[in-house]
Amino acid sequence: MRNLRNIQYNSWNLTADLNGDAITSACWDPAKDEVLCTFGPSEVNGNIRLVRISEHVRASSIDIECQDVASWDAPSPNPDLAVDRVVSSHHFSDTLTTCLVLEGGDIVVVQESEGLNPQDGVHIEIMGSIDEGITAASWSPDEELLAITTKANTVVFMSRSFDGITDMTMTADDLKASKHVSVGWGKKETQFQGRGAKAMRDPTIPEKVDQGVLSPHDDGSTIISWRGDGAYVAINSIEAGIRRVLRVYSRDGVLDSVSEPVDGMECALSWRPAGNLIASIQRLEDRVDVIFFERNGLRHGQFSLRAPEERSLAKDQIRLEWNSDSTVLAVTLDDRIQLWTMRNYHWYLKQEIFTREQPLCLTWHPEKSLRFASAVSGKLLLAEYIFEIARGSLTPPYDYGAVAVIDGKTLKLTPFRTAIIPPPMTLFELHASSSITDVAFSPANTFMAVLHQLGVDVYEWKVKGHRSVTPFLVGTITHDKNNPDEDYAPLQVAVTENSVVHCLGFKEGPEIQSYPFDRSTGEFSSNSSIYAGSMFGFVRLTQAGSTEVLVQDCLGRLHGVVNQQDELYSIRLPTQLPGSEVIDLAGNVIAVGLSRNGHLYANSRLLLKNCTSFLVTPAHLIVTTTNHLLKFIHLVDVDNLEVPPDDPENDERCRNIERGARLVTAMPTNMSLVLQMPRGNLETIYPRAMVVAGIRQLIDAKEYGKAFSYCRTQRVDMNILYDHRPQQFLANAGLFLDQLKDVSYIDLFLSSLRDEDVTQTMYRDTKGVRNQELPEIASGGPATGSVQESLKVNTICDAVLSRLQSGKIKDHDTLQNIITANVCKVPPAYEDGLLVVAALMQEDEQLAEKAVEHICFLADVNTLYDEALGLYHLDLALLVAQQSQRDPREYLPFIQNLHQLPELRRKFVIDDHLGRHEKALAHLQSMQAHKEAQDYAVKHALYAAALKLYRYDQPNLTTLTGLYATYLESKSRFREAGLTHESLHDYAAATRCYRAAGASCWRECLFTAQQQSPPLTSDALTDLAATLAEALHEAKDYASAAAIHIDYLNSLENAIPCLCKGYLFADAMRLAAQRGHPELLETAVDPGLADALSSNTEFFADCKAQLRAQVPRILELRRKAAEDPLGFYEGERAGAGDLPDDVSVAASSRISTSASLFTRYTGKGAGSVGTAGTGVSRATSKNRKREEKKRARGRKGTVYEEEYLVNSVRRLVERVEGTKSDTERLVFGLVRRGMHERARALENLAAEVVEACKVAIKEVFAGAGEKKNAEEREEGDGEWRPMGADAVLYENLEAAWRKQEPPKITGLERLSLLGS
Repeated sequence: MRNLRNIQYNSWNLTADLNGDAITSACWDPAKDEVLCTFGPSEVNGNIRLVRISEHVRASSIDIECQDVASWDAPSPNPDLAVDRVVSSHHFSDTLTTCLVLEGGDIVVVQESEGLNPQDGVHIEIMGSIDEGITAASWSPDEELLAITTKANTVVFMSRSFDGITDMTMTADDLKASKHVSVGWGKKETQFQGRGAKAMRDPTIPEKVDQGVLSPHDDGSTIISWRGDGAYVAINSIEAGIRRVLRVYSRDGVLDSVSEPVDGMECALSWRPAGNLIASIQRLEDRVDVIFFERNGLRHGQFSLRAPEERSLAKDQIRLEWNSDSTVLAVTLDDRIQLWTMRNYHWYLKQEIFTREQPLCLTWHPEKSLRFASAVSGKLLLAEYIFEIARGSLTPPYDYGAVAVIDGKTLKLTPFRTAIIPPPMTLFELHASSSITDVAFSPANTFMAVLHQLGVDVYEWKVKGHRSVTPFLVGTITHDKNNPDEDYAPLQVAVTENSVVHCLGFKEGPEIQSYPFDRSTGEFSSNSSIYAGSMFGFVRLTQAGSTEVLVQDCLGRLHGVVNQQDELYSIRLPTQLPGSEVIDLAGNVIAVGLSRNGHLYANSRLLLKNCTSFLVTPAHLIVTTTNHLLKFIHLVDVDNLEVPPDDPENDERCRNIERGARLVTAMPTNMSLVLQMPRGNLETIYPRAMVVAGIRQLIDAKEYGKAFSYCRTQRVDMNILYDHRPQQFLANAGLFLDQLKDVSYIDLFLSSLRDEDVTQTMYRDTKGVRNQELPEIASGGPATGSVQESLKVNTICDAVLSRLQSGKIKDHDTLQNIITANVCKVPPAYEDGLLVVAALMQEDEQLAEKAVEHICFLADVNTLYDEALGLYHLDLALLVAQQSQRDPREYLPFIQNLHQLPELRRKFVIDDHLGRHEKALAHLQSMQAHKEAQDYAVKHALYAAALKLYRYDQPNLTTLTGLYATYLESKSRFREAGLTHESLHDYAAATRCYRAAGASCWRECLFTAQQQSPPLTSDALTDLAATLAEALHEAKDYASAAAIHIDYLNSLENAIPCLCKGYLFADAMRLAAQRGHPELLETAVDPGLADALSSNTEFFADCKAQLRAQVPRILELRRKAAEDPLGFYEGERAGAGDLPDDVSVAASSRISTSASLFTRYTGKGAGSVGTAGTGVSRATSKNRKREEKKRARGRKGTVYEEEYLVNSVRRLVERVEGTKSDTERLVFGLVRRGMHERARALENLAAEVVEACKVAIKEVFAGAGEKKNAEEREEGDGEWRPMGADAVLYENLEAAWRKQEPPKITGLERLSLLGS
């Protein structure tokens, strides 16, 4: 689908000082991008002159300069050769050396100097000579071998230093080297012709066997051509008296193959650099073919050359030359140069350059694949082309997908929106009077201009409905041919919406001619011409209504042609970018250009370095990359253009495509894109980015019908129809239903709903923040808060139901949608849907049956059967049951029995059958079946519901409460059972339950014990109190135990030790004084103080020792981990001596064959490095539990030791903080009893421990969490996490990285009386 478009054309005419000499050879200097030409020798002048031709790009022109390099006499060394001839010329850029091979046998080397003037210090030397004479010569592509054929039918290989490597003789025996067997590839005989075809003959036996008859126009020349990799060389020569032979030699000089005989084969030869084809010429009676050979000498296809106007190719001297990347085959005729390309096995004539005379030579640039130089008598042509697709507008609604392909005089035109037709076929074919050079479309596809050698044809584009029809010719322009001596080369064309045609051509220099077209008269006005200077091509405009024409110069500047303004826009491209487009985003102009090496620029900003093709739509800049990805860049201002990452799985702006695919055109109206594969076939895709963007636009325009259609055909989640504009959808629910029309479409939409907001997940708007709701739309719908609070699915279903139920006429389709909307709610509203069916049963039974079929299709029929029973509508339940797979013998007797029961009993049976026990219990209460209700409540544990129902029925309430108390006691809920028995005044049972409840209910237990009738005996009450006091003492509730001893047991001797045990020394001393027993102060209180002092002193001493041991160990472990993380976490083991020093603490790969920090404690043997080493997965729960036990123990020397010690210090600090209040009361009590020294010692010890805890907190918890900051932890949330035993170590390390809140401890309140 690509055309060759000229981007540079220049002509250098020979100067007078050359005395009319013709150019005899030309070669490129790729380092300087210059051409070296030779002049002479000739019959008049025997000198050879070597000159350099260079182009100088300036702001206003492109000038050609000629510099002499060297000149020397070259007389013919052979008397049989009147004038010597340059057979081959080649320039070595690395050494500034030019090698000339002459027909007489001399090999001349011209060494240039490195100065500015090439003539200074030039050294000319004859490196060798071949006495027999030379017929052809060619350097290998790697410039290491020189292949020479002599007039003695020998082949000589020389090195770069011109040392002979090998020589071979071309003899008739070479023809026996290959035994050619054709199997008929591509022949008609090998194609399937159907069952009725005649018996096929052997396709390996051709109808006519060529004998290799020479062409009468064969000039007898020999031509050499190398394969692109330099491994083989082909030589086309005449085997005297036999035929023309194509020999293939290896690099070592070994004959590899010879060609099969071909009648009429001539000397032209060119080996495609890719290596698969060797091209030559076959001249037949009625045509001339370009024929192809394989390396083995067998034919491999051909195509016929197209004869110029009014003459044949019978006598033309034809030469062939492939360009460096094997994409273009140049064919030189007597008066023109043809450029051919091939796609889908069809050869296209892309360009014809008229030369008037026979081109003497044509040489392609070795690095710039589409740049060549051609020498014609009297001038040197320099031209460069690019591959570019001639496409129409991509702006809706003019995006017809029009693409024009040039093929000689034929223009193959296909509007892809009308029909996707693969090349070389086409929908329309337009014919011109001469070879077509360029084609262009107006910005809105109104006109199409076809530039050919003789003029311009202007066509008008017509559309019938949504289909494009054949464009019709509205006018023709003929180039001015008043002066036949002046050569005019048409290069490019552009056409505007106001029907003005602009042609860029080359006469004496580049010029732009403008031809206004009057549509009313159908004629063109007189043309105006301007000098183009360094302008090389027109730039595409994306604005459909634009009448401006832009042209780019070789410096990247943009100029206006209509107003003839230099640098029309303030923007410019960094350099000459042939494939460029200009975008105008509401005054923000962006010029996008692609360089030859794949750099994509937006103005002067580099966007991509690996772009292969691009195109611009109103919403996106679409590119393909060398990574075989298709990317969409949202069009915003230049600084905010964001190139999506190479993540086709997660980013809708990036998508995988076939290797080597190129963009052809895009059709935003159809949301489609056309790609061409390397072999030429087309592929139409619907990229998610284009589809979703188009759906968003349709929703904004309230075209829900079209948006739904694209969602359905392109498998886009239907939720986007609501999620993109929620308030707009709710306000226009009726419009949505009217546009969808089809009942099945509405059902499909409702059944696709879910509560996820797809615009925030799978269809997140990558352009930026989604547009806010318009105020007028938002005001028409419900409040935003109410929408957010309720479920999305239910909100949509309610809006649809409201619209459907408001209609006066409810046909089958409306009722079907109503049922669907109810069933699709979350949770499904089966009852509402069945009620609709129940109402229909009263009106139209046939319609009701269809409704039941539909609801049974949407939901489980068994669930619907239960729901229908729950409505107590037996006819409806029977109708639903008939749609199920149930056996009628199962449900018919059940339904018949229900019909025979009274209404309340029927409801009870139904609810009991459905497991709705609370409703069934309510029916029993309504039927006054109280005894049955009590049994039912006991059976199904419905005590709460029963108590609620019988709240005002005291007799039954009492019975149910007793049953409930018994149930609670059986479930060991003794506290609630005691309360229930107490409410029934059953104090004996209540006492039993409270006592079983434990020490916490001692108050309730003693109360109910004293409320019993008959009352408990004093001994029984004393035993109960003693039992409770003992239980409280074991539960460490010393204050409550003391209260029982004083109030119920009257035992002050037992109460005071309990108070002392609970550090309540003040209460103990108060009771001793109150009850008149001061002796207890010495016998009970003082021993209690002594015991408390002893336990506290021991506790603080242990804490002090623990802090002294653990805190330094923690600091030591952290220091070791910081100094040598690998040694600390890995330890020593066999085979681990060569571990890398870049092991990270965080896991970075799912598969690892090297040691990691998560394999130390899971290896089964020495040297084991994980799953890759053993082949067995250790991610098992058994290993995890084992590792968790190791972590809990925190054994010394393991990686878990630090975590264990830190937690131990935390617990110690918390214990010290918890015992501080008891210590303060103990010190106060000691002072009151005159034990000042003991109090002072305890207070000092406690204060010392508290200070040590504060220091430990600063040292242990100060630096935790600084190893990984919060951002790194957030980024790692989605990374791989180990499993099994490895996960335990990972969690341990995460706990160390995580910021830990330090424990809090306050200072000890010291007594001033002690003087401390």
